[in-house]
Amino acid sequence: MSRKYFGTDGVRGKVGSNPITPDFVLRLGYAAGTVLAQTSHDPADREHPAVIIGKDTRISGYMLESALESGLCAAGVDVLLVGPMPTPAIAYLTRALRLQAGVMISASHNPYDDNGIKFFSAQGTKLPDEVEAAIEQKLGEPLQTKPSAQLGRVRRIEDADGRYIEFCKSSFPNELDLRGMRLVVDCAHGATYHIAPPVFHELGAEVIAIGNKPNGLNINDKVGSTHIETLRQAVREQRADFGIALDGDGDRLMMCDGDGTVFDGDQLLYIIAKHRRETGACKGGVVGTLMTNLALEHALGKLDIPFARAKVGDRYVLEMLLEKGWYWGGENSGHIICKDKHTTGDGIVSALQVLTALRMNKTTMGQYTRELTLYPQVLINVPTARGFKHSEHTSIAAAVQAAEQELRDSGRVLLRPSGTEPVLRVMVEGQTESLVRACAERISVAVREAAGVRG
Repeated sequence: MSRKYFGTDGVRGKVGSNPITPDFVLRLGYAAGTVLAQTSHDPADREHPAVIIGKDTRISGYMLESALESGLCAAGVDVLLVGPMPTPAIAYLTRALRLQAGVMISASHNPYDDNGIKFFSAQGTKLPDEVEAAIEQKLGEPLQTKPSAQLGRVRRIEDADGRYIEFCKSSFPNELDLRGMRLVVDCAHGATYHIAPPVFHELGAEVIAIGNKPNGLNINDKVGSTHIETLRQAVREQRADFGIALDGDGDRLMMCDGDGTVFDGDQLLYIIAKHRRETGACKGGVVGTLMTNLALEHALGKLDIPFARAKVGDRYVLEMLLEKGWYWGGENSGHIICKDKHTTGDGIVSALQVLTALRMNKTTMGQYTRELTLYPQVLINVPTARGFKHSEHTSIAAAVQAAEQELRDSGRVLLRPSGTEPVLRVMVEGQTESLVRACAERISVAVREAAGVRG
């Protein structure tokens, strides 16, 4: 069945507008709790399942947490609360505590007045499509509270932050430390504010924390991985060795060298893969997305590391990793999955993998990625009517074919309808910026003419 509420990363929207309202989230908690109990393979879990709830630092998290808690308890599900915690921490704790599911209240890198609900399976991965479809179907049915004796109970896990800090540290080699390293860590005023600084400090680094004073309204506000200039400035001012920027829920990562040079997800993924290859730990290949820079694919090829592209979204990256039996993948936005360390993308764990490579090689990110020069990319969003099918227009196909002939093997063209707005994304990349831009503009003109768009 088609999904009405679930997107590629759970249910998300503006707080106070459907579906991010207390009444809907209560029903969502009830529906999810009922379905998760029915789909459990363990009779004991079906009888009395348990779920963990985490949230980021948005002020709306209090309201949505209470609504979810009520819905789950009404379905006879026990609830464990941990307060503000990174999304990957909820994935880890769900698995470590042998729970039926984990729930994270977050809108990731979005502004504070957005929020969302995402679910993790007992294995610490995103819920399968069929389970999300079953939850949506249950949402259409009346809410029938369990008898009082069967209602769920609620308790708080007091040591959740300590458990997750130790988990993150365990992804860093025992024989290494970060002594003598000066780091600026930007927590985006989000869920890592009390987690990330201790992780790097306890491994020996001198940590200057910024974006670590959340007030419910300032998450991702001019800080974090989506506002990297704040980190660049702090790194230069503090004369730090490296800078680490996380997003509001801790699953994205951007980093800076000591001179303020920014390294995105493609470059960080290259560092991790290259180091795994050098240490003999690279088994299989790397998964990127349709938006991954072509230069990364070429650079990995020179290391004899296979590469494949998934649809945009860390969910699809993970699906392809599982399908191929590979371990490393990610997006240029900073979602990086190291499946040998965690079941989901984790900004802190990914940063530690990068620092491992740099520490062992006594080098900087610039030096370690000298073989990787990202190709220029031009992205133009062309307004279209909803449902516009670019593949049906020969004029667009001709413009794409002409561009591909000009770019040859050193570039590529991607046309992708937006999943959230009525635009067609025209992306062209190649080794020469002037050629890339000219190709993108010619294709965009062809799309506008075919779509009947002026200007």
